[in-house]
Amino acid sequence: MRARIIRIGNSKGVRLPKSLLERSGLEGEVELEANDGEIIVRAAEHPRAGWEEAFAEMSARGDDELLDGEQLGSSSWDDEEWEWA
Repeated sequence: MRARIIRIGNSKGVRLPKSLLERSGLEGEVELEANDGEIIVRAAEHPRAGWEEAFAEMSARGDDELLDGEQLGSSSWDDEEWEWA
């Protein structure tokens, strides 16, 4: 399929046919990559994709313990300075 590079405001762009977008499954945000003689358009990755599974694996291995240890009870600052609403 061929398309023309067209002027869009102060930029240039390519109009993507609906059938091409439907076949690719692309929608919303995409990532662009430029190489010699080509521009690659791919689905944008979600920043926290896979975190839930990774945290579940950490928990199963016991790697999710607090680094600064347990905070038992309250401190004198909590008791004397802090005003609980």
